Amino acid sequence: MTDQTRSEPLRLSLPVASPPDRVEQLRAEATEDPASGQPSLAAIAHANRPPRTDIPPELQDLERRIVEELRNVYDPEIPVNVYDLGLIYAIDISPEKSVKVKMTLTAPGCPVAGIIVSDVENRIRAIPDVKDCMVELVWDPPWSREMISEAARLDLGL
Repeated sequence: MTDQTRSEPLRLSLPVASPPDRVEQLRAEATEDPASGQPSLAAIAHANRPPRTDIPPELQDLERRIVEELRNVYDPEIPVNVYDLGLIYAIDISPEKSVKVKMTLTAPGCPVAGIIVSDVENRIRAIPDVKDCMVELVWDPPWSREMISEAARLDLGL
């Protein structure tokens, strides 16, 4: 193609990074990791989410530990954990401390679906106090990029 036959100029789209002050705001709102004295990654990721108050305190603590474990499960193709990717739709904890997780994947044809779901279930089962765990893979609502946490979007440059 020559310059004479091109009617529209060639355009290049690049992701625009979020303002640095938003990253600093998330960091300022985050709690510190006692070991390092730095804001914990988990706190940075969801600094703007209030703690749940609709469940008893002992279940709130268990839910916090479950979320910590979910942040150790990754889709091998994306450098963000399943929780911050927005793949976890619900964590239900019964008074008997049986856990039911509803989750999705980024795409129905995910080649590592079984591994990710199994990893989620095994990590939750390994938490002391968890009596049982069931992970349900759902496709409704479909996952979208808007479900990614704000901090993860900043890390990915979205």
